[in-house]
Amino acid sequence: MPKRVDHEERRRQIADALLRTAATRGLHATGMREVAAEAGVSLRLVQYYFGTKEELMLFAMQQLAAQFGARAMAQINEIKQAQDPVSPRNVIAAILAQGLPADDERRTFTILNAAYFALSLTEPALAIGPLVKNSNAVIDVVASQLRAAQAAGDMPADLNPDLEALGLLAMSTGLGTSILGGQSSPGHAQAVIDYHLDRLFPARRPALPGRADTCAHASLRLLRKTGRVTSTGRTPETSS
Repeated sequence: MPKRVDHEERRRQIADALLRTAATRGLHATGMREVAAEAGVSLRLVQYYFGTKEELMLFAMQQLAAQFGARAMAQINEIKQAQDPVSPRNVIAAILAQGLPADDERRTFTILNAAYFALSLTEPALAIGPLVKNSNAVIDVVASQLRAAQAAGDMPADLNPDLEALGLLAMSTGLGTSILGGQSSPGHAQAVIDYHLDRLFPARRPALPGRADTCAHASLRLLRKTGRVTSTGRTPETSS
């Protein structure tokens, strides 16, 4: 009896091959033939699953975003085990830290995310909308945590959670780029994040019972639903 092929798994394997190759060669210089060689499959098979390089790149970026979300959730779960209830500040810090290329996985994410965005500005065939929707979902998670902190009295009432969330994610992205360019170190970038979180959370008062933990659970569910991070509001498996 012929072996049943897991087509989604094969698509993920090919996408991973693109990510590995592009991390060193660059997205612009990585062709379907190089991806096939890295994946150990034929060029015809890559073309069977992805009709164009643009389709492959979008799928790979959504997969990269899913990995971003998985790392953030793993870190939040570690916090949950050590802290009850989980503070909104620590949830936000865990998410923002994923944007800093302090290790190989986060460095790959930062490089390829920036490269895809730059290519999309001049290449109409590259879809940027799905990645923007995923980014917006992450902003919504951070904003919901800020609103919970505000309700608990841990954040000044005159601040706008939606604007602060947008600023925090933009700051994290910019800091990641500055690390890649050698303008700052991961330690300095983390200090900047801590500085801004100190401004948002100047003093702590007892939180409303269960409020922060409930909000953390809601954020975890949204991260699982979006697959990020990063960057359609759907996981790579359901987006394709």
